[in-house]
Amino acid sequence: MKAYVSDPEDLKQDPLYQETWDDMVINFVAESLDVIQDVDWVISLGNSFAKQYELYSSEDEHSALLHRCLGILLQKVNDRTYVSAKIDLMYMQSNISLPVNRLGLAKAMGLVAASHLDTVLEKLKDILDNVGHSIFQRILSFFSDRAKMEESDDVHAALALMYGYAAKYAPSTVIEARIDALVGTNMLSRLLNVRHPTAKQAVITAINLLGQAVIGAAESGTSFPLKKRDVLLDYILTLMGRDDEDGNSDSNLDLLHTQSLALSACTTLVSVEPKLTIETRNLVLKATLGFFGLPNDPLDVISGLINNLITLLCVILVTSGEDGRSRAEQLLHILRQIDPYVSSSVEYQRNRGCLAAHEMLLKFRTICVGGYCSLGCQGSCTHSKQIDRASNSNFTNLPSAFVSPSREALCLGERIMVYLPRCADTNPEVRKLSAQILDLFFSISLSLPRSVNSSSGLDIEMCYSALTALEDVIAILRSDASLDPSEVFNRVVSSVCILFTKDELVAGLRVCSAAICDKVKQSAEGAIQAVIEFITMRGKELTEADISRTAQSLLSASIHVTEKYLRQETLGAMSSLAENTSSRIVFNEVLATAEKDIATKDVSRLRGGWPIQDAFHAFSQHAILSYSFLEHVTGILNQMPIIQGDYGKGEDSKIVGESHVEDNVLHAAVVALTAFFRGGGKVGKRAVEQSYASVLATLVLHLGSCHSLVNSGQQEPLRALLVAFNAFCECVGDLEMGKILARERDQNEEEAWISLIGDLAGCISIKRPKEVPTLCMILSKSLDRPPRYMREAAAAALSEFVRFSDSFGSLLEQMVEGLCRHVSDDSPTVRRLCLRGLVQMPSIHVIQYTTQILSVIVALLDDSDESVQLTAVSCLLTVLESSSTDAVGPILLNLSVRLRNLQICMNAKTRANAFAAFGALSSYGLGPQRDAFLEQVRAAFPRLVLHLHDDDLGVRRACRNTFKCVAPLVEFDGMVALSNTHWFSSDHRGDYEDFLRDLARQFAEHMSSRVDTYMASIIQAFEAPWPVIQANAIYLCSCIIAFSKDQHISTHYHGQVFGMLVGKISRSSDAIVRATCSLALSLLLKSANSSSWKVARLDSVDSVQTGHEPESSRRF
Repeated sequence: MKAYVSDPEDLKQDPLYQETWDDMVINFVAESLDVIQDVDWVISLGNSFAKQYELYSSEDEHSALLHRCLGILLQKVNDRTYVSAKIDLMYMQSNISLPVNRLGLAKAMGLVAASHLDTVLEKLKDILDNVGHSIFQRILSFFSDRAKMEESDDVHAALALMYGYAAKYAPSTVIEARIDALVGTNMLSRLLNVRHPTAKQAVITAINLLGQAVIGAAESGTSFPLKKRDVLLDYILTLMGRDDEDGNSDSNLDLLHTQSLALSACTTLVSVEPKLTIETRNLVLKATLGFFGLPNDPLDVISGLINNLITLLCVILVTSGEDGRSRAEQLLHILRQIDPYVSSSVEYQRNRGCLAAHEMLLKFRTICVGGYCSLGCQGSCTHSKQIDRASNSNFTNLPSAFVSPSREALCLGERIMVYLPRCADTNPEVRKLSAQILDLFFSISLSLPRSVNSSSGLDIEMCYSALTALEDVIAILRSDASLDPSEVFNRVVSSVCILFTKDELVAGLRVCSAAICDKVKQSAEGAIQAVIEFITMRGKELTEADISRTAQSLLSASIHVTEKYLRQETLGAMSSLAENTSSRIVFNEVLATAEKDIATKDVSRLRGGWPIQDAFHAFSQHAILSYSFLEHVTGILNQMPIIQGDYGKGEDSKIVGESHVEDNVLHAAVVALTAFFRGGGKVGKRAVEQSYASVLATLVLHLGSCHSLVNSGQQEPLRALLVAFNAFCECVGDLEMGKILARERDQNEEEAWISLIGDLAGCISIKRPKEVPTLCMILSKSLDRPPRYMREAAAAALSEFVRFSDSFGSLLEQMVEGLCRHVSDDSPTVRRLCLRGLVQMPSIHVIQYTTQILSVIVALLDDSDESVQLTAVSCLLTVLESSSTDAVGPILLNLSVRLRNLQICMNAKTRANAFAAFGALSSYGLGPQRDAFLEQVRAAFPRLVLHLHDDDLGVRRACRNTFKCVAPLVEFDGMVALSNTHWFSSDHRGDYEDFLRDLARQFAEHMSSRVDTYMASIIQAFEAPWPVIQANAIYLCSCIIAFSKDQHISTHYHGQVFGMLVGKISRSSDAIVRATCSLALSLLLKSANSSSWKVARLDSVDSVQTGHEPESSRRF
């Protein structure tokens, strides 16, 4: 003892020496007591030990050994009174404010408890009950007496340690009841009100000792569950937290020591029965996993803490599950909780995460691949016997899949993609650990039984070869051989690619986004490289759903990566996916994402650019994909109608929701085209040039659809398409076409966009004549498409392209057939454009197809749409300029009748063209059709005369020309002479009336036989919709009556006309009608047949006064 007190220098070199010396002294005392076996001598020695306290000051740390010596002695004494007295002496002589003495006292109490457990527990309870301060008093002491609270902390800390060591040294046969009593009465909860770090550490150590006591009892054959174990875990988690409430903030180093001890205590408690519940497991993980993020300083303390944390995780893994499947679930759950640290931007955190994963996989392999017990012991042990008994009772009725984990339960695809980027990490240790993790995953998976229904299709021999290659890489990494990290990574990826099952490959590709977005640049690059390797080597195994999910994951990665070049690399992987699998599916996914972004974001203002546009550029610049992507996008625009109601008759329109969705898809396709034209570079331009006709046809057809939206107030689709169209012009160098697009037009006018398409077609025909036949073939097929505006756009373009059809050959025949077929289209615009196209062919072809064209015109002259009628009669004029008599003759009468119907059309242009065409027909009124045609001329002659002074100047001129054409066909020569007079060509009203008087005289003298027919036609014109025509008819009718010498005419028409004029003059609101009626009445009254006029006048007046008109008047 004197040698011990003298403190030799060697004992100061290492604290472990001191502990070793203390243990040797205690063992010497114990052995001496066992040898001597003399009660009196033992009592005497005990008294001597008691007197030794006088040799030590209160702060002497060496009294700790004296406590232990006295404790081992009291263990040998059977006198309870003596033992109790000496326990009181030890407590009174101990300075529990010193941690060393406090620990020595606790160990001494534990030694005594080995023989006198109840005595020790009774003493401890007495001390606890008389600490001196209630909890309320301790709170008040914070403000009054800080030293008192620290003293209380010392007492509580000492008590906790004494309880712990009492449990540790107590006999295993009685420990269960004592621990149950201690824990069950919540006595320990009274020790939780400590604030000082060392006091917290003491309480944590005590709880740890309780757990070790349960483990020790189990090793001695007395196993029992630790009641309220979860409550004790909660105590530990509470004590290890930072407590700043009372200002007694733990120093960082003290806190780290506390947390390290707490992790060890948690490990102990987790190791005992009962098994952790999921809620408790999650609570422990939530409270402890954050330690992986602690700073690396001080290194020695942090290293110990992290090691304790990893040990805790491993123990949770091996003790929580009951079978292979549940342990696999535990493994995955914990690994997923660690993933944020594995992929952290902080190097030491990645190292810790990988180290933890590696250790857990080692433990998992130990317990799931045979030959080891759940706690990791190899061979036979007490644990394995207990596990065997439990297994026999628990697994008897379970299928084997539950006893052993299946390969599928490991979720290898997901797990490998977490650790694969670490194989390209900047830290060598991380690279080494991650490669070992991959090796462990695959070696475990190959050792596990495969399910009967598994369709992995693995070549086992090849897999083991790949695993061997992976282990060779690990051996190189362990030897620190100077090997290029990129080469090492390539070899790892190659092995993984072989070791993956098809399902694991798919799962890995689906979660590759997180790997590509790794915070370490080299790791992100490695992940992209790995994805490309997987796709290139095994892309053919992917289903459509797999390709779709992989594309989504790559798109997500391209959106979230921050580095521009990483985005380009990711899109390179996307291109590889499209190239090696189904490009259609990949393109659709990209367009769907574009559609979603366009609908929810302002893509033009995204910081860092719009990733989807970069994807479009990547496809357009890809030597293989550029053409297929262009074809895919134009196909979408061609296949999908754009708006509700954009169909012909009899076809279902879309519901509004579907229309909105499809509008977004089309908008995305237009944006993709724009990006292709602008960002495709030389590769993209070459693809556009190769598909020039199909791309241009798509743009033209879509132009019609977008213009249809303008009428409903939707301007954006047209603006977007014009941007794409301009980009197309810039891409292929068609500057003239770009100028045409830039011209100002009224976008709401239907003719504006038709004119635009016509101008574009004309420009293309001149600049790129070789493309025109292909364009015409595509557009001709588009005439049969359901969307109405597409048909209209196709017809507008074809009607212009047909101008340049000299070299079309058989294609022209197909075009003529298509145009003729669609003159019965539901759309009036299509009908008139098709007809216009037929007429705008080169004249040589018009002559060739005159018969078909004229038959079309005959049909359209009766069209219900005025614009179609106008086009038909205009085209008739053009065709008649070069048509032969053989072609016109058979339909001469049909044309004549239809033209006469159009001569009363409200549209002035239609009237003018109808009169002009009727005049043109006069040159065909020969041969067998002459007499019939002359009847048509005579029937139309009065109307022609009346419209010589039409309100519209065009109608006047057309009628004058027609009059000159038909005048020679009338029975007398005076008509031709009239057409050469000044009155005939004048636009003055007076001259026209002079012309009518002369014409009336000619009728009276030379055409008396036809006066009745003419009069009936002229009187009908009294109700014409144009006031000037009414006036013309009134005056001409009066002149004929006045100048006629035929008594029949005077008798039959005087009264009728006179009465009608009187009625007109009183009812008409038009001044010209009233004035002409007055003039006509005057003319009638001055006529030579005055005797008959009186009677007619009186009759007429009487009829007006009685309110009755003549029957003949009412008839008209």
